[in-house]
Amino acid sequence: MTDGPTFRNDGLAGLEHNFLTGVLEDVVGWARSRSLMPLTSGLACCAIEMMATGGPHYDLARFGMEAFRASPRQADLIVVAGRVSQKMAPVLRQVYDQMMDPKWVISMGVCASSGGMFNNYAIVQGVDTVIPVDVYAPGCPPGPETLLHAIVTLREMIQNGEIMKRREQTGAGAGIHVDQLDGQSAPVLSPVTLGSR
Repeated sequence: MTDGPTFRNDGLAGLEHNFLTGVLEDVVGWARSRSLMPLTSGLACCAIEMMATGGPHYDLARFGMEAFRASPRQADLIVVAGRVSQKMAPVLRQVYDQMMDPKWVISMGVCASSGGMFNNYAIVQGVDTVIPVDVYAPGCPPGPETLLHAIVTLREMIQNGEIMKRREQTGAGAGIHVDQLDGQSAPVLSPVTLGSR
C-alpha cells in the first residue's frame, strides 16, 4: 500500500477540465458569439423590419453582423423572417443543411413561430417543424428592438455554451422565447369604438 496520492491516467479525457482547455472554451465561445454571419432570408413583411435593423439607426454593425451573406455556406445564423409556405419548407431545410456548423436559428414574428393568422394548409404552422429554432422573437411584425433583443440573447447563450448543452440533451434548438420590446401590443377597443363600427 502506498502512502502518496494516486493518479489516474485517463489520456485525453483527463484534459477535459484543466485551466488550458477551460480558457480555450471561453475564448471560442466569445469568438463565436461575436462573429455571427447572418443569411439573407426574408420571406414576408418581417423582412422589412430585419432590413431596418441592419440600417444605420439601429447599427447592427456593433455586433459584427452588418454583412448579410447571400450564400448559406458562408452563414451560421438564419433569421426566418415571415411566414413559411409548404412549398418553401423543403427549400428552407436545404438552405439550413448547407450552412456551416455550428449554426443557429432565430424565428422572427408570429407567422414564422406558429403560422400566425394563416391557419390553413398552405402555411407551415411553426418553422420549428422544419428546422430547430433557438430563439423566438414575438410580434406582428416584431420591430428592430425585439430582433436586437433576440440577437443579444442568442449571443449570450452562445458565449456561455448553453445552446450547445441544450442541443446535446434534446437534439433540437434551444427554444428560447424573448419579450417584445418595441412597444407593440393589441389595441384596446373602447365600447364607443366598438359601437361605431
